[in-house]
Amino acid sequence: MKKTEQLGPFLLSWRDGVFPLGGDALALGEFAGVKPGWRVCDLGTGSGALLLLLARRAENLSLTGIDIDPLSARIARENLAANGLPGEILTGDLRTVSLPAGNFDLVISNPPYFPVGSGKSGGPARSEEFCTLEQLCAAAGRLVKNGGRFALCHRPERLTDMLCALRAHDLEPKRLKLVSHGPGHPPSLLLAEAVKQGRPGVSIETAVNM
Repeated sequence: MKKTEQLGPFLLSWRDGVFPLGGDALALGEFAGVKPGWRVCDLGTGSGALLLLLARRAENLSLTGIDIDPLSARIARENLAANGLPGEILTGDLRTVSLPAGNFDLVISNPPYFPVGSGKSGGPARSEEFCTLEQLCAAAGRLVKNGGRFALCHRPERLTDMLCALRAHDLEPKRLKLVSHGPGHPPSLLLAEAVKQGRPGVSIETAVNM
């Protein structure tokens, strides 16, 4: 079944078997810093939702997405084409994909949240079976240019793991924000942005509700 969602001037479509648009992607798409003309790469792009969310905020972006699932990659290509957005969607493993190192101003990702064997599951797209947090940060650290940014969302309980993985790959955490489902609810989402070879020092932004 085909589903659609209006994202500003763009229409996002996806089908069964492709990870659906959710609040996490919407929050990350608003949180990540982006400027006109930037080269952007979405790791695990799914339907291409994050690329559309960024394109509605800044003009003339150079858009690249990577997904290991052929169906998701095809849907992402269709979404870019249907909205008149030039870009490249690669089908492949983000850990080994052939892209030039240091080629992007911004790398972004809504990654799997749960380590294999953790006893938690959000479905196949939320398990780290094919890509761990450490491997994701390694890929981002290779692809983003010096001074460029890596923005991602994750679970608040993985904060320590995230910070350690980012620093291990020369990505200095600079901005953090927690998101909850409403007043009185504990945070359910962590947004983070790091700078390649950035100076130490992180700002904690005001927590918000979805």
